Amino acid sequence: MAEIIQKDGTWTFDGDVVRIVPGRDKGTGLLRQTLGGIAVPLRALAGIGYEPGRKAGRLRLRLREGADPLLQLTAGRLPEASDPYRLAVDPDRAGVAEYFVDEVRNALLLEQVESGPVDEWLVPGPDVPLVVGAGDGTAGFDGDRITLEWNWKTEEAKSSGGTRTFRVGDVSRVEWCPAAGLENGYLRFTLAQATAKAPAPKYDPHAVELFGFKKDPLMALVGAAVLARMPHPAAPPAAEEPATPAPAPAPALPAAAGTAEDHDALLRRLRELGELHQAGVLTAEEFTAAKAAVLSRF
Repeated sequence: MAEIIQKDGTWTFDGDVVRIVPGRDKGTGLLRQTLGGIAVPLRALAGIGYEPGRKAGRLRLRLREGADPLLQLTAGRLPEASDPYRLAVDPDRAGVAEYFVDEVRNALLLEQVESGPVDEWLVPGPDVPLVVGAGDGTAGFDGDRITLEWNWKTEEAKSSGGTRTFRVGDVSRVEWCPAAGLENGYLRFTLAQATAKAPAPKYDPHAVELFGFKKDPLMALVGAAVLARMPHPAAPPAAEEPATPAPAPAPALPAAAGTAEDHDALLRRLRELGELHQAGVLTAEEFTAAKAAVLSRF
């Protein structure tokens, strides 16, 4: 087993899973601390690397596209301190970091893990229940229901409608965007029955507006927890069940028998019926009825 322990966190690898436990150092982002430990299966990895530095190096995991709902939602926009797949490494532990990289890479080669995108979640979403207050509201998710409550910073046009509650099955899309410059961010849920274009986040009753404060990235955890319980965006559409075929018509019976030739024909017919039944063409009920009809002609 490979292991590296730093103030920023602890990573271990047992040949099948990379386990990540965040540290409690002041440089460890609030999102990482709130998310807690993560178990990343080998088949979810696209690669791993170590970047040396004068003050601290960086150990980074690269996941396959579509493997993690959090990365799918944030699309590379998480601040570095909030990235759960990077570890700050002290310079005197660079050798340990490089050994860790070699162990994971060797396992990827040995198991012939592909690095391309996947069509299923390979990393579970954040644990629920989850409640986060940031921006102009509080978002909660219990694994089934999403609840949005408003605070004193909420525009009256949005807060006047009161608390919003809807089920994950009603959601067709989840979006998270961080605040950047003068532009505020948001966490938005689009409902399946929505027909009109969504208003700006400050007026949207299904969105929390984010102002760029410390707790804003935590809203991504709520969005990722919901996304993890929705169909994967790359999953193939469910195949339609084939229509049930109409039952085969009962085989035609020979005309009334009386001669030896007719008698032989009826015997042949009985054998044919038995073969049709064994082949699955006739159901047990159809076979019984047809056989009775033939026997009545002897």
